Amino acid sequence: MRKQSFIQGTLILLAAGIINRMLGFIPRIILPRVIGAEGVGLYQLGYPFFIVLITIITGGIPLAIAKMVAEAEGEGRPEESRRILHSGLALSLGLGVFFTLLALAGASWVSNVILTDSRVYYTFVSMTPMIAIVAVSAIYRGYFQGRQNMIPSALSSVLESVIRIVFMLWFSWLLLPRGVAYAAAGAMLGVTVGEIAGMLAILWQYYFIVKRDKKADLSPIATPPIPVPENPQKTASSAKNHPIFKRLIRISVPVTAGRLVGSFSYLLESIITARSLALAGIATAAATAQYGSLQGMVIPLLLLPGVLSSSLAVSLVPSLSEASARRDLPTIHKRMHQALRLAMVTGAPFAAVMYIFAVPLCTLMYGNADTAPMLRMMAPFALFLYVQAPLQAALQAMERPGRALVNTLIGAVVKIALILLLASQPEYGIYGAIIAIIVNSILVTLLHGFSLVRLISLSLRLADPLKTLAAMIIMAAGMSYIYTSVPIATAQWAQFLFAAASGMALYFGICLLSGLISIRDLDRVPFLKKWR
Repeated sequence: MRKQSFIQGTLILLAAGIINRMLGFIPRIILPRVIGAEGVGLYQLGYPFFIVLITIITGGIPLAIAKMVAEAEGEGRPEESRRILHSGLALSLGLGVFFTLLALAGASWVSNVILTDSRVYYTFVSMTPMIAIVAVSAIYRGYFQGRQNMIPSALSSVLESVIRIVFMLWFSWLLLPRGVAYAAAGAMLGVTVGEIAGMLAILWQYYFIVKRDKKADLSPIATPPIPVPENPQKTASSAKNHPIFKRLIRISVPVTAGRLVGSFSYLLESIITARSLALAGIATAAATAQYGSLQGMVIPLLLLPGVLSSSLAVSLVPSLSEASARRDLPTIHKRMHQALRLAMVTGAPFAAVMYIFAVPLCTLMYGNADTAPMLRMMAPFALFLYVQAPLQAALQAMERPGRALVNTLIGAVVKIALILLLASQPEYGIYGAIIAIIVNSILVTLLHGFSLVRLISLSLRLADPLKTLAAMIIMAAGMSYIYTSVPIATAQWAQFLFAAASGMALYFGICLLSGLISIRDLDRVPFLKKWR
């Protein structure tokens, strides 16, 4: 099994992430046209509970496995890596089965008591089989990431996306004649089928590809037999799992707690937003549709450029863990500067496009421009979301998940308070929730950055964000002028694409001239290096 460098691993995950995000927009474009904004709202109302349960099971365990495996591989202890994998599987799968049963038992209570729309019940029941499935997949992904081999994770995630799209749209269309609640449940059932496909793909790669590679190295990766008392050597090997469990739990619990804050915040956000909109005098169906537009259409579009920052975050954990184990502070600083600059530079042009072209973009994507004001309001602050992911990953890799937890908790409390205060006012409505989300993203990102600067004495390069901001403004002005004053097509979508492409070219040129992107950076991209 070949180990990739930090940049190679990031590029592999980036390629998979781009494919997944592009594929993911197929159902986001088609699904609202099939089941409407109200159906999307029912789907989105049930999803936060799934996120909370998955976070409890896999929130910190895969990251802990990636970190521990990276350390073990760096010290030349492959047998330790496999023991870490088996310990993580036992823990995660046990939790997965328990919470699957718990979710099934509590589905009716959650739908009728906690949420404002009892029709969510069918969606909630449809999602429960995913819990144990995701528990298994996440552990194997963490194992491969710890060995700095991102290919299995990338391939399984792409397959999962393709299968999910097909069955999500098919099931929702088949069940639509029975009502919008069943159609939303069908969409969630399609997601479950996709997760099964992703799990089978990564298991196939582990049991066949990895075993074959290890056999070639005369170091079988087969699972050791279950220890029996008659064999003291095997009993001693089993006893070694106890320190692994202890460290696994010690690393994963704070990370899980930190992610739980975010997941519970998302859950409370869905509940409180719906109830606040009701207090503002908005009917239940309309409130569900508004929330579906925000969470199912606007925010996914806003997070689309964040695929690079997510890939950076995944690659940072094993890379920083190895450097931290060697106490190699210069490498840690280098990786952080690379990650932050890439997150800013790649996210900025998309934020400008979403701000300037909110109306044509929403019309092209969703068939109407009703969501455009929401997108335009959030777009300028998207950079904080893109930078937040690598900052949080760095805190976790440096074994400071508790600091990330406190920062996330502070942001969550502020967000929920603002939703209660603003979304319940008729003059704000859903825009009160948007303001709260914006404030949360800014606050948490700044707190993460401050914590990291103090932890590793990281010197911030203020020139990079200033250059990025200037390039964004020039790009936005150029795109706006081209869109309104340089007609090249009668079709709105063609004019939009031409203006956006021209703006991207302008932004790229400014980045090269200002030093935000260098020829050396381009040489690190494999296919560009071949062209040069």
